[in-house]
Amino acid sequence: MDRFASFREFYPFYLSEHANRTSRRLHFVGSCGVLVLLAVAIGTLNAWWLLAALLCGYGFAWVGHFFFEKNRPATFRHPFYSFAGDWVMFKDILSGRIRF
Repeated sequence: MDRFASFREFYPFYLSEHANRTSRRLHFVGSCGVLVLLAVAIGTLNAWWLLAALLCGYGFAWVGHFFFEKNRPATFRHPFYSFAGDWVMFKDILSGRIRF
């Protein structure tokens, strides 16, 4: 199992696990869905939308991994760094640092 002393060490590995453009796009769409569903949960004060947000985010990401990357999501081995990686990659796509 890979060991990382910091998120700074982990993030290049995380990006290597997301080399496929379709997979990155699916992650991005899933993250957008999460943000929308979080807003709905807050707006309706209905916590069930949080479950929908979780399913949306991981659903899109895992389709990307299993069908396009053909690898196992880093979430299984590094859940906290992977969660942070999702949002840093989202920001990097929005800012143009990573190709969408």
